[in-house]
Amino acid sequence: MNIFAQAAQLESQNIPFAMANILETSGSAPRHQGQMIIKSDGKIIGTVGGGMIERFVIEQAIEAIALRAPRVVKGRMTRSGPDSMGMDCGGTMSVHIDVFGLRPALILVGAGHVNRAVAQAGHVLGFDITVADAYADSLAEGNFPEGTKLVLGDTMEDAIDQLSITEKSFVVIATNHQDKDAISKIVQQDAQYIGLMASKRKVQTLFNHLRKIGISDRKIEGVYSPVGFSIGAETPEEIAISVMGEVLKVKNAAAGGLMKDDSRINQKKLVMIRGAGDIATGVAIRLHNAGFKVVLTETAKPTVIRRSVSFAQCLFDGNVTVEGITASKATCCSTIHDILDQGMIPVLADEECCNADKLHPRFVVDAILAKRNLGTTKDLAPHTIALGPGFMAGVDCHAVIETNRGHDLGRIIYNGETTPNTGIPGNIAGFTHQRVLRAPNAGVMRCHVKLGDIVKEGDLIAQIGNTPVNAPLAGMVRGLLNEGLEVTEGFKIGDIDPRGDEADYLTVSDKARAIGGSVLEAMLHLDANS
Repeated sequence: MNIFAQAAQLESQNIPFAMANILETSGSAPRHQGQMIIKSDGKIIGTVGGGMIERFVIEQAIEAIALRAPRVVKGRMTRSGPDSMGMDCGGTMSVHIDVFGLRPALILVGAGHVNRAVAQAGHVLGFDITVADAYADSLAEGNFPEGTKLVLGDTMEDAIDQLSITEKSFVVIATNHQDKDAISKIVQQDAQYIGLMASKRKVQTLFNHLRKIGISDRKIEGVYSPVGFSIGAETPEEIAISVMGEVLKVKNAAAGGLMKDDSRINQKKLVMIRGAGDIATGVAIRLHNAGFKVVLTETAKPTVIRRSVSFAQCLFDGNVTVEGITASKATCCSTIHDILDQGMIPVLADEECCNADKLHPRFVVDAILAKRNLGTTKDLAPHTIALGPGFMAGVDCHAVIETNRGHDLGRIIYNGETTPNTGIPGNIAGFTHQRVLRAPNAGVMRCHVKLGDIVKEGDLIAQIGNTPVNAPLAGMVRGLLNEGLEVTEGFKIGDIDPRGDEADYLTVSDKARAIGGSVLEAMLHLDANS
């Protein structure tokens, strides 16, 4: 079997290898033409001349396979000088190294109509496909492209146990009635992509199940479900296009969406939000899902307590995901578009909103909720919108949104102001002031519980310096300030939700959703009437 036939065999088996081909030689080179296959373990088929130059090519080929990138290497058969190989021949050689057998692994759990269509689409796109199921009839070879690996188990869990899932695998779960068993096993793997076909209602049920069996929030947030892009897909073939579009977005670290909506080209879609707390995050998610390009600005060390649903937290952690939308810390204005290109929401430490002049957003939304105006003016953007007390629509901004709970929550005011700040926290299960934790003195915050913990009245929640802060009532820790922040006496440092296990600290609140919808309405109204 010649070297090219062996290369074709390795390629068909999706075994990683490199092909080295002599491009150019001069002088006394060991060979003037030739090819060599190099496997990832360093084993070779063929030769490019032997000696130190060949060892160098093997080393470079192994590195090229690891990086999945071709390269050209040069060597001089001399003892010294640039590219010297420690040889006495005196010639030179240039070798091109290309890599093969690196088709990304697409693993389909469930062999029904949807995954059959996904397999066909994935085959055309160059994926190495494996399908797993517990029903032999579903795995009939005629249902899948040539070369598909078929895995049959006594149960779906047994079939999954036979799979080889790595950090570079793309997994799509689409089963009839076994999605609970499938996701419970798959979510614990470090796959590059895990997609789960399920309705929005079923997603919540499955995710709650995962939390109950001890799966971390980070793992759960990494699951793409409902799966695919929202393109109105109904048939298996349409769903497959939607799913593979999302797979390619992750594989290529791309933004997704319409290219014509690139914020460099179409600034009509660009929104800057001042603040990145829980309400601002709810607004950002609604605008992002509506197709707008959203940028948030914050203080360098945000003092938000609802950290699990606040994009401000990425200024501490780098990246934060809320309801499937990821925000990333922008180190400077120039990195904002790079983050937007990846389909994420950039958060920039820019307390004064100085970068509005550089980005030229169509809309600025003040979502700081400081109960007073901290510098927002009508000339920050063609359309400025503010949330809550402290703003006069028609003077400070073009519109202001009512944030006080009650009948008028979310009301849009185009001339005038909202109701004054009552100073009373929202009523949850009959508790207002009682559920809020405040610093008893100035000092550094130290946490003794974490978000989502269930506590009893009197439990130690935190310390400010050496002073303990105890739970005023039983419930779930829904809000808690970041460890290590310095606070002043009376500063809000936490929040206990008296509903306990029934509370939800991982999703956007009803209040944030209502306000987000009003911001979107105000933006569309202002733009249509400008």
